[in-house]
Amino acid sequence: MEAALGAIAGQRRLELDMAQNVYDNPDFFAGYSQLPRQVQGLDGAPEWPAVRALLPDLAGKRVADLGCGFGWASRWFRDQGAVSVLGVDLSQNMITRARADTDDSSIEYRIADLETLDLPEAAFDLVYSALTFHYIRDFERLVSMIASALVSDGDLVFTIEHPIFMAAAHPDWISDKEGRKTWPVNGYSVEGERRTDWFTKGVLKYHRTLATTINGLIRAGFELRRMEEFAPTPDQLIEMPFLAEELERPMMLLVSARKN
Repeated sequence: MEAALGAIAGQRRLELDMAQNVYDNPDFFAGYSQLPRQVQGLDGAPEWPAVRALLPDLAGKRVADLGCGFGWASRWFRDQGAVSVLGVDLSQNMITRARADTDDSSIEYRIADLETLDLPEAAFDLVYSALTFHYIRDFERLVSMIASALVSDGDLVFTIEHPIFMAAAHPDWISDKEGRKTWPVNGYSVEGERRTDWFTKGVLKYHRTLATTINGLIRAGFELRRMEEFAPTPDQLIEMPFLAEELERPMMLLVSARKN
């Protein structure tokens, strides 16, 4: 009995140390692959112009792209003059597609779990991540590791789901008596697991308050340089009217920080 309980406990510790990999679920991957940002690349991501404004000059830089997906950003970094890019993703599906779409020996793609990833010390000038860190349970370990992997004055630029967007146990629009959409923000101060249905049931994410995210960066030795709560521009609203609902609440948090 004790041996069995020990095995169960060991398996639970292993599960806690590993990120959930929904991207290799066939149903999830089929739906995810049809998103505009996966079909059109960076041009299909409305937040990309705002993200681009946070990035440093890429000429001569060594870049790590954490949660690289299909490799759209990794290839863009090389086009902007980066000397090397390491793209990391947990998903075999993602890495297979990224390798198939990339013809550049200066871009390396690697399957790895960000919960346990260790990058070489002072090996990168920029670490970038798009919509990935909210899947990571141990954010403080991750940003501490990233700080070690960056050179002095190296940059960290990342996007995550905004804490306001993901706080509620059942995030979805509700309507008031006049039909105006409202986004619930209940449970904001209760951090931890959130499970939502998105292409498949029970997608696991980790909610942290804005303060927890920023203070975690400060403790890891980062100086906050700029932060944006994405909202569409007037030109984007003309081109893509469906983005108007993004004015009701921020869906994404964009952060630029520099290693002290």
